[in-house]
Amino acid sequence: MTTVTDIRFPFQDPALSPERRADDLLSRLPLQDKAGLLFVGISVFGDPTLPSAMFPAPSLETTVSKLRINHIYVIGDADSAREFAQWHNRSQDIAARTGFGIPITFGTDPRHGFHFNPGASAAAKVFSQWPEHLGFGALRSEELVERYADVIRREYTAVGLRLALHPQIDLATEPRWARLNATFGEDPDLVARLGAAYVRGLQGSALGRESVSAMAKHFPGGGPQKDGEDPHFAYGKEQVYPGRRWDDHLKPFIAAIDAGVSQMMPYYGMPVGTEYEEIGFAFNKAIITDLLRTELGFDGIVCTDFGLVSDVEMFGAPFPARAWGVEHLSAQERIARLFDAGCDQLGGEFCVSELLATVRSGLVTEERLDQSARRVLIEKFTLGLFEERHVDADGAKAAVATDEMVRAGIDAQRDSHTLLTNGTADAPTLPLPAGLKIYAKNIDGSVFDGCEIVDDPAAADLAVLRIAAAYEPRTNGFELFMHAGSLDYTDDERDEILAVCAAVPTVLVVNLDRPAILTPFVDVAAAIIAEYGATDRSVADVLLGRAEPRGRLPIDLPRSMASVEANKSDTPFDMPDALFRFGHGLTYGA
Repeated sequence: MTTVTDIRFPFQDPALSPERRADDLLSRLPLQDKAGLLFVGISVFGDPTLPSAMFPAPSLETTVSKLRINHIYVIGDADSAREFAQWHNRSQDIAARTGFGIPITFGTDPRHGFHFNPGASAAAKVFSQWPEHLGFGALRSEELVERYADVIRREYTAVGLRLALHPQIDLATEPRWARLNATFGEDPDLVARLGAAYVRGLQGSALGRESVSAMAKHFPGGGPQKDGEDPHFAYGKEQVYPGRRWDDHLKPFIAAIDAGVSQMMPYYGMPVGTEYEEIGFAFNKAIITDLLRTELGFDGIVCTDFGLVSDVEMFGAPFPARAWGVEHLSAQERIARLFDAGCDQLGGEFCVSELLATVRSGLVTEERLDQSARRVLIEKFTLGLFEERHVDADGAKAAVATDEMVRAGIDAQRDSHTLLTNGTADAPTLPLPAGLKIYAKNIDGSVFDGCEIVDDPAAADLAVLRIAAAYEPRTNGFELFMHAGSLDYTDDERDEILAVCAAVPTVLVVNLDRPAILTPFVDVAAAIIAEYGATDRSVADVLLGRAEPRGRLPIDLPRSMASVEANKSDTPFDMPDALFRFGHGLTYGA
């Protein structure tokens, strides 16, 4: 905590407004320090003096003390909340010894679900565990989402995380898109309400010293990707609007702005066939300055998605910069385009020397850097980072994954289950009675209390199979983590499931991280239930009737790939001949 005796400069005085403090500090900073404010670096949890073995990133110590970057995106996990908090405090000590002692803003992608993608999300480890965001779309409760985001806020602040690179408030209108599981579904109005609730839960009624800053993404709406391919890769760079439904994708972002969201992240994609220039959204001045800032009135921080400037290698494969439409530009020219467009920070980049060179060459003025640096500093002061540089490492254990938080996460996992089919009206399969002989696959049989687990479907009264939604595995570096391509199961996958269904009445438990084509199974499975991230125990609680499925589909489920291909990528509820429609969900009472 800052005391009166610590105050040597106005920026150190907590009695002054964040704006006045930012102006004072900015007037004192050398150009190198200003430039460092305009990057979000990457650090993998571990020794801050060592470079990352996972990502092309220098050590945290080098990032902060040499490059003067003090926004850090954290990858990896500690073994405990206390260890996480200690690492945070050690890292802040490095920042305190550097220049004017600007504290680090630590940020992260979602950490409370089940899905692991090192460039998009981390599965819960030390934190409480909840369904993926699509499961909240299935429950449709603004109150629950706000309560969940408040849990995130409390757990993040306990270990020193003050920036959430979420919520992801894109629309799930293209069923093949690999990022669909992190959305709230395809209904623009529902996503807008839930997204605004999420912002309120993270930030409160206004950003302050107890808040986590929310970064809504991916403006002006990711999702309508051509053929469902993701713009992390050159073959997925095109966003298309065959239904002319651009405004639907803006609705959630307008709601987030109204809720006071502090930051925005534009997506990689480039709009095709619209009024806008066909270049990546972050490079597009008509998108960032004219639309986001002028028309929608957003004056917070705009951080680019990661890696728009520099080519790198990840997971043993080349990973070119996502500079779609401006691939021909040099690194300095790309940087100049981004700042001219209205962006404030370069995500996942370390090329401070290139930014400094753009100033020296006149491509970017120092006055333009000052505009963005001021926004960044105002947020740091508003969050109280200069006054509370450290967190209570000993108290972190008691504040993270409390019994209340864990129970609430489990309740949400169970409630979000969506019952798609259930035997017949006269003879429902679920809930299961006690005493059955169960053949269990991809689920721990010990969770079926009161039942006998057998190894052979022929010896069982019933089978329970946990299956994933289908995808086409990719084999090149970062692509390995993206579930993309066809939604059809392979012949081998389909036949294996059908063989069990033929041998014994079978309950299919389907993880919907993307829509699944369940047509081959719908008439032969005894019941089909969907989940969006749930432990085996949570699944068993629902199947055995200890909890009831309360979810309703937040997306359409296609009957075939023909219906997927006929679906307009930008248009909600456009799936022709869907097998199950948005809103479908049975209960045990009906």
